[in-house]
Amino acid sequence: MLLKGTLVNVAAVVLGCAIGRSIGHLLSEKVRNTLMCALGLAVLLIGLQLALQSQQPMIPIGSLILGGLIGELARLEYRLELFGEQLQKRFSGSGRIAEGFVTASLLYCVGAMAIMGAIQDGFGEKPSILYAKAALDGIASIALTSTLGIGVIFSVIPLLLYQGGLTLVAGLAKTVLTAPVMTEMNSVGGLLIVAISIDLLGIKRLPVGNMLPSIFIAIALMWAFGLA
Repeated sequence: MLLKGTLVNVAAVVLGCAIGRSIGHLLSEKVRNTLMCALGLAVLLIGLQLALQSQQPMIPIGSLILGGLIGELARLEYRLELFGEQLQKRFSGSGRIAEGFVTASLLYCVGAMAIMGAIQDGFGEKPSILYAKAALDGIASIALTSTLGIGVIFSVIPLLLYQGGLTLVAGLAKTVLTAPVMTEMNSVGGLLIVAISIDLLGIKRLPVGNMLPSIFIAIALMWAFGLA
């Protein structure tokens, strides 16, 4: 069944959100803050592991600069916040909708498991990578929802579109996303995840939404400079 891995992944996130939503009100503010710090540090570790894989440091640097400019011109951060505000009005009193949506979307969509798992699923193989990812995302959604609120559940929309889209075009994706390309793409994604951790730790909120195109710019730069 095509897209089975992604559908299981989506179901795991929804289930995790339901659990996090049901137990969130039982946690005190102090416990929530502690959980947020723990989650922030865990996310920082994940981001650094991906970011430090880079073999071509100038690719992530150039990707972030060009991607950031594109994001600013397209006002991606504003559009994400606007979407979050609309959700906030619909689910008032349910937590930080926009932050939960953006944070969870990036965590679930960025990384080698999402890409390789989607390709594996698209080639008709048993989607074992996405099954493992589903378990991890489900656990993460419990923690995120208990601290950031119901906005986390809306991350299944970009998860389904991104991961499902890669599955449907698996043949092309495997041709374009060579090992060197994936390394630099994951490095850029890792840096964006580090930016998320800085926000989760309460240090500073960075315009991560505007830098999302950087991930795809990395692919273009790798091929443009003959490094793929």
